[in-house]
Parts: sequence; C-alpha cells; structure tokens
Amino acid sequence: MAVAMPPSRVGVSGWSWRPVARDALLARAFHSCTELRGRFYLVGGLLTGGARKPSSDTVVFDPTEGQAVRLEARDSPLLSHHDAANVGGRWLCVVGGWDGSRRQDTVKVLDTEHGVWEAWTATPDNCPPAGLSSHTCTRLSDRELRVAGREGGTRTQRRYGSIYTLTLDPSARTYCYKEDYHTASRSGHCAALLQTPGPHPGHQLLLFGGCNSAEPEIAGQWSQGKIKEEPPIAPRLMEQLARLVSKGQGSRQGPRGLRHHSCSVVGPFAVLFGGESLTRARDTICNDLYIYDTRKSPSLWFHFPCADRGLKRVGHRTCLWNDQLYLVGGFGEDGRTANPQVCILDLFI
Repeated sequence: MAVAMPPSRVGVSGWSWRPVARDALLARAFHSCTELRGRFYLVGGLLTGGARKPSSDTVVFDPTEGQAVRLEARDSPLLSHHDAANVGGRWLCVVGGWDGSRRQDTVKVLDTEHGVWEAWTATPDNCPPAGLSSHTCTRLSDRELRVAGREGGTRTQRRYGSIYTLTLDPSARTYCYKEDYHTASRSGHCAALLQTPGPHPGHQLLLFGGCNSAEPEIAGQWSQGKIKEEPPIAPRLMEQLARLVSKGQGSRQGPRGLRHHSCSVVGPFAVLFGGESLTRARDTICNDLYIYDTRKSPSLWFHFPCADRGLKRVGHRTCLWNDQLYLVGGFGEDGRTANPQVCILDLFI
C-alpha cells in the first residue's frame, strides 16, 4: 500500500523532489510509465540492479489517492528498456524492449478500458527493426508514433540509429513499421516533441543524450498544423519554470554524455533529470536538473545542480499530470537499489 511521505530537503538551486507516496510495487527501473485517464501505468522494468530477467508486472498508480495496484491481466509483457505511448486515451502501446534474452521489435497493447492485453498483428507491408532497447517512442497522433533508436539482436547493436514511423490502426488492431532514415547512434536517450521557435512555427522532435555528443538531434520536423497532438496544460508549472530559468545563466551547450535520464515536455520547456554520465569514470549516477528553453531562437540550456545525493536516479521516469511533474522509480546512487517513491517537483522561486 502506498503511504504519504514527509517533505524532502530543498535543493540548493531552489528546487527539489518532494515524496508524496511510497509503495514496493513501484520499486523498479528501466520500466515505462505512461499517464492515461489520470492513472500512471507502469510496465515491466528491472526490480534490482544486475537482474537478468525483467518483471512482467503491470502496475497502476492513482496519483489522486496515492495508491498503487498490480493489474491482474494475462499476457502482461516481460520487458525492460522499452517505451510506451498513450493511444486514443484508451490503449497503452508498448514498443520494443529487452525480454531477458533478446531485443524485441514487437508491439504490445493494453486496453485500459477492459484491463486486458490485446494481440495486435503486423500488416503485410510491415518492415520491423531488428530489435530495439533503450529507444524512444513519441506519439504524433492516435495513428502514428515516431520511434528512434539503435537496432540490435541478442549481443550486438548497429553502429547507427534509425528513425521509424509506427502506424497504428486501433479499429483493425494492426500496426506497421516503416524505416524513414538512419541517424546518429544513440541508446538511452530521450525525445521531446516541441514547438519550433522563430518566424515559421511548427513542431520538431529532438533527441537528447544517449551518446557522447551534447548536441540535440532533429528526428522529425513538421510545419504548422501538421501535428495535432496537444500537450497537457500546465500553466502554473510553466510559470514556475520560466521564473526559475530567469534566475539562471543560459547556454547553447547541453549536457554531454548523458543517458538513461528522464524527459518531460512542459509547454516550451523540456525538463531533463538524473541519468548516467558517460564522461565520468566514477560517481556516474546524476541528480542534476536541466531545462531546455525553446521560447526564443536559439534555444538555451539551463543547468540546476543538486547537493542531495539521495536524489540520484537512473532508469527512472517522469510524468506530467494535473499541472505537476511526477518522478517514479529508478535506481539510486548505487545503481542497483530500486526506489519505491513517487515524488513531485517542487520549485521554490
């Protein structure tokens, strides 16, 4: 059972993660966590560092009540290092991942209305990747997802990344992969669908991290009106983030060599937290907050470090709901112990 938690210490830069619930069912990392109809759906993940086999649990967390329950549904996928997306406000679409023996290209779908995992089938013209793990899956519409990652089999991965369009037909229960183009090799990165700054409005999908480069990579661009996806409304949090960055020093340079971090889009901001540094030999788990501000061109990075080592996370997830940003799961400083807490980002401006 989830229990209420006391407030945490305030970060040195005017922010912190405040614990609001705790439940052993939530203690996992490299899982997916997707908001759907006011509930957070956690699928799979690793329960301990070094675990050879992922969990097959599907856990539903109610942020209003602070309660977590295991979904008793047959055929829940055994996966970690996958990604998932909300489709049509009803289906949870889980893409790829590691099943303990090989990387998957499959698409698993949970019908949250009936609480059952459905068997969707590939269309005859499906061209799937060889296998995906530590990739991203971004919703563009109820019928289209953009998948970005490095393909691989059991032991090896390719030296380049690939961008796929994953087309869904909920009425027919079918899906179809189409490879669009090759890109830089990334693994453990994040993706953010953001409005394009400047005189020609539109949208672009940016990839952050997952390699030694500090530069974001464009994984798709669309002119105004092409993307109908409406992000969650979070006016209070947007205002707080704007005030926070107004007190910081912006930079064109983003975090270098960061992977397995979290990323949530809050209006014109991409909020990144934690992860593992590829540039350090020791103390690789991070607790830094990064904000990517796209309100003006060029977009700027703002870095807000943290002195609380208890907030170090890797393989965690963040979810935006009801004007608040939630932090769920992940391994702590030792990279092995899963955190059972749910926290909310507090900004002290």
